[in-house]
Amino acid sequence: MKHYLNPNKWVDSYADYLYRYALSRVNSDELAEDLVQETFLSGIKGSSNFQGNSNERTWLTAILKRKIIDYYRKKSSVKEFSLDQTDERFGKQGMMNDHWLDNKAPKDWQLNAQDQIENDEFKAILQACIRHLPEKWASCFILRVMDEMKGEEVCKELNITSSNMWVMLHRARLQLRDCVEKSWFK
Repeated sequence: MKHYLNPNKWVDSYADYLYRYALSRVNSDELAEDLVQETFLSGIKGSSNFQGNSNERTWLTAILKRKIIDYYRKKSSVKEFSLDQTDERFGKQGMMNDHWLDNKAPKDWQLNAQDQIENDEFKAILQACIRHLPEKWASCFILRVMDEMKGEEVCKELNITSSNMWVMLHRARLQLRDCVEKSWFK
């Protein structure tokens, strides 16, 4: 089935969806609005490239994804993290080397993770926690985990090494877990 573009209906048909999609990845109302506007402009400018193999929403979402990646690429600095940097959550001596310290170990949530992800209140808390991450950690987490981008693509987009990506993901997950435990499991 061949699909055709109708830019006159984009705002009414897709603006809300694209805005929510962008907002969940950039955590800024103004930036999400700007990215959606840029997406529409790019869609109009690139309409000759639309082959009709997908529907308009899918095509516009793909453009928006590239806009988000471009945003994080520009925002990202080249600062790399050393694997030797210590993390205060882990013991560093004897048998406790690289094991959780008792007072820092994650709590057992004893909940179905999928149920929590579908909970709107939990989503809001997770988004707030992502906003508190360092920018580069947040962009790495969003691209790799939320957008399910391949690791090598994330490294290329953010101009980081694979080792640094894994360190950032690890630290982002630890910080998100701490934040969620404090905010959700009061």
